[in-house]
Amino acid sequence: MTDPIHEKDLIESTLQDVHGAASRYLARLDDLPAKDPQADALAREFEGELPEDGLGSLEALKALLGRGQIAATRSAGPRFFHFVIGGSTPAALAADWFASALDNNAGLWVSSPLAAQLEKVSLAWLKDLFGLPNQWGGVLVTGATMANFTALAAARQWCGERHGVDVARDGLAGLPPVAVLSSGFIHASAVKALGMLGLGYGSVRRLAADAAGRIDLEALERSLVSLRGAPAIVIATAGEVNAGGFDPIEAMVDVAHRHNAWLHVDGAFGLYARLSPRLAHLAAGMELVDSVISDGHKWLNVPYDSGFAFVRDERLLHAVFGIGAPYFPEAIAGRPDYLMLGPEMSRRARSIAVWATLAAYGRSGYREMVERHVQLARRLADQVNAADDFELIEEPVLNVVCFRYRPGGVSDDELDELNRRLGQAVIDDGRVYFGTTVYAGKVAFRPAISNWRTSDVEVDEILPIARELGARLRAGAAT
Repeated sequence: MTDPIHEKDLIESTLQDVHGAASRYLARLDDLPAKDPQADALAREFEGELPEDGLGSLEALKALLGRGQIAATRSAGPRFFHFVIGGSTPAALAADWFASALDNNAGLWVSSPLAAQLEKVSLAWLKDLFGLPNQWGGVLVTGATMANFTALAAARQWCGERHGVDVARDGLAGLPPVAVLSSGFIHASAVKALGMLGLGYGSVRRLAADAAGRIDLEALERSLVSLRGAPAIVIATAGEVNAGGFDPIEAMVDVAHRHNAWLHVDGAFGLYARLSPRLAHLAAGMELVDSVISDGHKWLNVPYDSGFAFVRDERLLHAVFGIGAPYFPEAIAGRPDYLMLGPEMSRRARSIAVWATLAAYGRSGYREMVERHVQLARRLADQVNAADDFELIEEPVLNVVCFRYRPGGVSDDELDELNRRLGQAVIDDGRVYFGTTVYAGKVAFRPAISNWRTSDVEVDEILPIARELGARLRAGAAT
């Protein structure tokens, strides 16, 4: 097969093949394990030299739809509890297919009026959903890492301006290091963003009051006082990934703003607590911060990749990212060019899926889903508390349940290794899917419930499967 122009007449049949395979897959997804036992082996079959003569679209797709489908994890399904991953709602999935068919670059209004307008509307709807001020600036990005990068770039620009320097234009040379302060809850994506921004991922001072990482507010105040008014960045976390904990946003923003510091919140999934009257107190004060981010491919349940960053002062986003080119059209009021507000110039039209899912299910639909998932997390925690061979490490506050296997007759010194081995056994088994972490000095599990498909049926499988695999490990060790 040569130039793809010779396959124009195969587009419909190729898409029909994909539609058929996807439809059959989605129809079975609720009953499938999170990972097929053959997945690793079949994934490795995709190797070899670049072909001189291609297979053609039908043959290439045949390989993907056959062994490729088996090699993929079923992260869209109800038994995937790893990494706080949502699925794709019916509206979001269909809209994302439509976005791929359109294949628009969402960077400039002129390149996609639809994508730009839907991004404008989606950002306004998201601010409304999360209770953020409507006048804040915002932009859709790929996920939490680039959302943190975007918001912290605005914070870096703000710090430079306090020294009379335009950092985006002139760089950081000659400026004193920027102090970055956080609790022990800070996520790796925020740390990575600091490294990419030249602020240094080793610059973070984690002011933890306990082994779990909760903020020491007195230490935060002392640290900011010691800076003698120099601008600083404070990073708070709404929804810590191991146990779902929250930094006290209202208290931290009060301290930060009294001492010339920017308060940024990583709310990759915790920001969604604001959707529920029963949970909103966890993320109180978010409207007072300087920037906040969240993920779309977590609790919004839109396809990868999707995230959003919100900044109180939109001017700072323009200052950092507003680089033009001679072939760009002049900006026109009411026609936003979102490449001027974020790091990407070539941008997938992810606003189409975001708009579609918000339009389809609205505030009440998402509130109901979040509250249902929190109830399911409580259900699992109650099962752990009732079991004599599992231990709850932290009472869940949101949708993450942190626990470990603790059968009788196993010493404390052996528990960490046993739980590491059990975590790998769960991954290898694939019926349900979650991994290990280290929290409060203990190796533990932290399944997260954020997929719209997940019900009590799947949640009730977690402990029996873990117990079965743990017993096998202990039996094997005894022989």
